[in-house]
Amino acid sequence: MQIKDFIPPIAYRLASRLRPRQYGWFGDYSTWEDAEKYSMGYDSTTILNKVKDALLKVKNGEAVYERDSVIFDEIEYSWPLLAGLMWITAQNEGRLSVLDFGGSLGSTYFQNRTFFKNLKRVEWNIVEQDNFVKAGKENFQSEELKFFNSIEELMSVSRIHIALLSSVLPYIRSPYELIQKIMDLKIDFIIFDRMPMLEGDQDRITVQKVLPEIYVASYPSWFFSEPKFLEFMGREYKLIEQFKCVDKANVDSVFKGYIFKIGNEK
Repeated sequence: MQIKDFIPPIAYRLASRLRPRQYGWFGDYSTWEDAEKYSMGYDSTTILNKVKDALLKVKNGEAVYERDSVIFDEIEYSWPLLAGLMWITAQNEGRLSVLDFGGSLGSTYFQNRTFFKNLKRVEWNIVEQDNFVKAGKENFQSEELKFFNSIEELMSVSRIHIALLSSVLPYIRSPYELIQKIMDLKIDFIIFDRMPMLEGDQDRITVQKVLPEIYVASYPSWFFSEPKFLEFMGREYKLIEQFKCVDKANVDSVFKGYIFKIGNEK
């Protein structure tokens, strides 16, 4: 299972700075293909280079925190996500074993690595697009942080206890198909973070126009029906906890995270 039709997430955190009517999320398209007609696409090489340069500064101690290729002066933690990771690790005798699907070059790992120092073992595994995997292996791979081109490649060499999808599903052409494939792996826990959720029973496909300060691009982006999403996950996984995220959009929505455990007993 490789990442296909995946557009790297860019600067949800900066959404509150969007200039009205110019940048943000627009439209309500019936299909992903329709939204693509109104999108200009993106330059994957530009994205990769910006993320790599920013994270190298974090790795080398020249910067504190990177998110969506942007450098910040202080780390903005997702405390519920970190709590979930540590809670699961406590149940696994101090071993943290993560599949970070679409995890860029290790943004979430570097964000939280201070809290991983005294764990018995850390295995942070990123499945990404080929160009990100190549850059990751060349610049960031370590005993704890590794990069893979597919889930199958990862699962053949490691026993994974947590699947993490952080700000990934909105940029997948067929998100529920991806969720089902991950559920079929029977991983103990699945954590979703930075999910744009709607109250109604219908998903919405928009076109996201990126701030040019980041780079010039536009592409399709999902907003998800929370009732539909929870019903889908509830077929095979039990919801342990949910939490709100700091992200915002110019669409009437709430960004949320969810921690699920395998088994749908009430």
